[in-house]
Amino acid sequence: MEYTVSSLNNYIKNIFTTDAGLNNVYVKGEISNCKYHTSGHIYFTIKDATSQISCVMFSSYRAGLDFRLEEGKSVVVHGNVSVYEKGGNYQIYATSITQDGVGLLYQRFEELKKILELKGYFEAEHKKPIPRYAQKIGIVTAKTGAALQDIINVSKRRNPWIQLVLAPALVQGENAAPDIVRAIKQLEQTDVDVIIVGRGGGSIEDLWAFNERIVATAVYECTKPIISAVGHETDTTIIDYVADMRAPTPSAAAELAVFDYSEYERKIFEYKYRLNNIINGKIKEYVVKLESCKLKLTHLSPQYKIMQLKQQNDEYYNKINLLIKRKLDNTKHNLDIYIEKLNGLSPLSKLKSGFGIIKDSEDKVIKTVDKIKKDDKICVSFVDGDVIATVNNIEKINRE
Repeated sequence: MEYTVSSLNNYIKNIFTTDAGLNNVYVKGEISNCKYHTSGHIYFTIKDATSQISCVMFSSYRAGLDFRLEEGKSVVVHGNVSVYEKGGNYQIYATSITQDGVGLLYQRFEELKKILELKGYFEAEHKKPIPRYAQKIGIVTAKTGAALQDIINVSKRRNPWIQLVLAPALVQGENAAPDIVRAIKQLEQTDVDVIIVGRGGGSIEDLWAFNERIVATAVYECTKPIISAVGHETDTTIIDYVADMRAPTPSAAAELAVFDYSEYERKIFEYKYRLNNIINGKIKEYVVKLESCKLKLTHLSPQYKIMQLKQQNDEYYNKINLLIKRKLDNTKHNLDIYIEKLNGLSPLSKLKSGFGIIKDSEDKVIKTVDKIKKDDKICVSFVDGDVIATVNNIEKINRE
């Protein structure tokens, strides 16, 4: 009989679905490769010493889960076994999960974590700062792994001139831990600025080398700053706590270790622009101050004082001349008035008008005929001379 792939997978799924022994199963095992998806579903694997099976718990069943699934935990999964037709693989569709004690690896992880924490391996005061502008980066990872390529790609994108020094090491298996220690010590003897230690994601068993005490001790005792970059963001290992900085992924470690050269250039240009503005501002400020000091010195100089006094003297001279002129003008005006008045009162003025002055023999002015007698000699003064006369007759007239 001929099948399409889809029809064959569907046929196998029907066999699983109709098998009562697979529709209500309880399976005991240890959690591995656990991923909480953004959709709310949980994808994980349960295993024992010799085998493993994929599992999924849909978000609709998570309400009954009262603990968080973690690597190494021993659990009992209840649900049904069926086929995922698109992938052609079978898996447990979990409806409930209960704890069945702590898995061996998880227990070892927690025990070592407590021991190292008591020894101060995780203390912040022990953490070395990551250089802001590292020029040479050491890398401890597998030389054929995707992690190395991710680090190289990100590093060169951020800074084409960065130097990368690889100390290849096994990152999985029985000999991985001592090989990682060897690589760390090898890079410690070089002039690298910072070391990235890591690998890609995997199960707790795959990542176990980074939970070994000898690796944690090597990271703790290393004189170079170390960034741990083991697994994916949800994976946590012992060296994540010991390292000077933890990165969620190898790519993120490269982002943290390698400065962005284009951003560096932009900041240099910005600092240069700001510095020029500050310098120019200071120059303008000091030019203004210099001009102010120059003006003050000019005002305080003897030459300026002399000029000021000369100007004051000129002002006083002009004022005095003006006052004198005004005074003279006023005096002249008054004098002209007095002259006119005197001219009006002057006998000569009267004489010029045809009048004469009559005086007696004693040269006294005679103002009335009562002062004259017949035969008195009188002197009549005109403007151009005097007439001596004798009074022959006196005739008094009332002119009122």
